Amino acid sequence: MIEKKDGFKLIGLKLKDKTTNKNDQSSKDCGNLWQKFETDKIFDLIPAKLSNEIYAVYFDYEKDEKSPFSYFIGCKVDKDLETPKELEELMIPAQEYCKFKAKGIMTKCITDAWKEIWKSEIKRKFDFDFEVYDERSQDWSNAEVDIYISVINK
Repeated sequence: MIEKKDGFKLIGLKLKDKTTNKNDQSSKDCGNLWQKFETDKIFDLIPAKLSNEIYAVYFDYEKDEKSPFSYFIGCKVDKDLETPKELEELMIPAQEYCKFKAKGIMTKCITDAWKEIWKSEIKRKFDFDFEVYDERSQDWSNAEVDIYISVINK
């Protein structure tokens, strides 16, 4: 199912360097960023959040899922809000997405969903892909996370 989404602004944390899916490196790097997000209570530092949803964004792909990419964790804010100096911002452009749902035990359900995405026939844009963590993802034994994959819709 293709969904058009308007652009939006996130404030949060960005992985310092790009990561890759090779040798499970992205699992380590992204996991470490999540740990920092939690430990440093970044959620609480983000001003004027538009919701309690947390976005994990994969972007700045060098080519495809086998090549290096950037990673960001943050919350949606008004596009005119000034970003606190200790945090970073990321602008997500308006575009079309194919929506997937990860359901089950965390973090295995996320990994399984991405394996399905990689095997799927969708025409990926490799622009901005993101996971949305909301109240449905709180119970790690029975979590539900929406994953939006940027697509070329022709």
